[in-house]
Amino acid sequence: MDLNTYIAAASIVLDWPVLAAIVAGAVYGFMVGAIPGLTATMATALLVPVTFFLAPVPAIALIVSTTAMAITAGDIPGTLLRIPGTPASAAYVDESYALTLKGKAEVALNISIMFSALGGIFGAIFLLITGPLLAKVALNFSSFEFFWLAMLGLMTSALVSSSGPVKGYVSLVLGILVSTVGLDITSGQPRFTYGVVELYGGISFIPVMIGMFAFAEILRGFSSTAAYPPAPETSAFRPFHGMGGLLRKYKWSYLRGASLGTSIGALPGVGGDIAAWIAYGMSRRFSKTPEKFGTGHEEGLVEASSSNNAGLSSAWIPAMVFGIPGDAITAIAVGVLYMKGLNPGPRLFTENPAMPTAIIFTFFIANLLLFPIGYLAIKGARHVLSIRRCYIVPVVLIFCILGSFAINNTLFGVGIMFAAGLAGYILEENGFPIAPIILGIVLGPVLERNFIMSMQIVDGKLTGFFDRPIAACIGTVVIILLLVPIVRKLRQSTSSPNPI
Repeated sequence: MDLNTYIAAASIVLDWPVLAAIVAGAVYGFMVGAIPGLTATMATALLVPVTFFLAPVPAIALIVSTTAMAITAGDIPGTLLRIPGTPASAAYVDESYALTLKGKAEVALNISIMFSALGGIFGAIFLLITGPLLAKVALNFSSFEFFWLAMLGLMTSALVSSSGPVKGYVSLVLGILVSTVGLDITSGQPRFTYGVVELYGGISFIPVMIGMFAFAEILRGFSSTAAYPPAPETSAFRPFHGMGGLLRKYKWSYLRGASLGTSIGALPGVGGDIAAWIAYGMSRRFSKTPEKFGTGHEEGLVEASSSNNAGLSSAWIPAMVFGIPGDAITAIAVGVLYMKGLNPGPRLFTENPAMPTAIIFTFFIANLLLFPIGYLAIKGARHVLSIRRCYIVPVVLIFCILGSFAINNTLFGVGIMFAAGLAGYILEENGFPIAPIILGIVLGPVLERNFIMSMQIVDGKLTGFFDRPIAACIGTVVIILLLVPIVRKLRQSTSSPNPI
């Protein structure tokens, strides 16, 4: 694209209706994302009727700004109350909440907001420069690559759990088993539904996530071992204080997280949620101080937060270049583009290049808005921690019920939330991590669908999973990750002296 294209795109974005849409979407997205149980996808879906009355670029700008803010705002309840707002936030919620328990909620919020914004800007630049090229690479991914990618996300989740790999794998298997409830992918027959019609559509991860983190935290508050965040100091929080030093200290973590988010987010049907889990796992794997993870360590938060909005930006690559949604949010956006007469595809870049370039520019402005809005959010966070626990618990419980009910507008989701909360409380009391369960529910259908498709292609031969070069590389990494803890355990058992 030449300079005239960029100038024309900038003039489109700097028009006041587009800027107004970006600001309105930012405020709306931040408010929705900060409420436990209300996801970025839900916030985007509610905007579709509004886009009927807007021009194409303001309509897409509204969606872009809303999702960028909602994804980042999901870290706020996770940090303050241990209630992740998104599946990506669940990857590192224990790390951020551990900082809060140490009296460093300000640090955790600073990292989440600042590095999410920097990751989003990185993803937008990458989208602007290499969007079509990366989309072509993503289209070469088949069911084999997607299967191994899902396995990679699951392996890293289990390995980085603070309770150890064995209990992490047990939690992971529990999550995958929950994901099998519903209609069979191939035959359409009900599985593990026991005649309950509401289970035919499967168990949504949102009520389970709310229950296992939020309701379980309420139950934990009644135990004698409950730990609460200390009351903040009387002085106001200092937003973004010391973040320059952290960026210099963990610059490679930031670049690795943003790169992972951009690369994985560009894969059709994957989105940026898996990127946060893999980024957090890789951060611990390559860290010089892995023993600090799970105790409130900034390094893992930097890398995982950077991947969030970077993956959100790159998910638009297959959506705009080939009309293939990268996740649920871009699926809604593709529908809006068709509704506005802007058919996504290669011709969109050749016939009217200023239009898709203008859409990419909205990512820059939306992520830049994270700084002033995040500044206000951090300033107000100390008031949340100053509220007595007896007042917070009823409000959290109300949001738990509302968020679970809003998924399908039935009380069945509320029942799932309560059951998951009780199960999560029992599991954590016995040392089993919760985060791998959530990822198992999210990635279980992806894993099963691509495994069955791949087995049909290779006629049941497992060696076929290594026939393609990219699939072979990812598969080898997954197997190594699976064998490393086993080999390490065997070495420890052989090197230790035999008891007399």
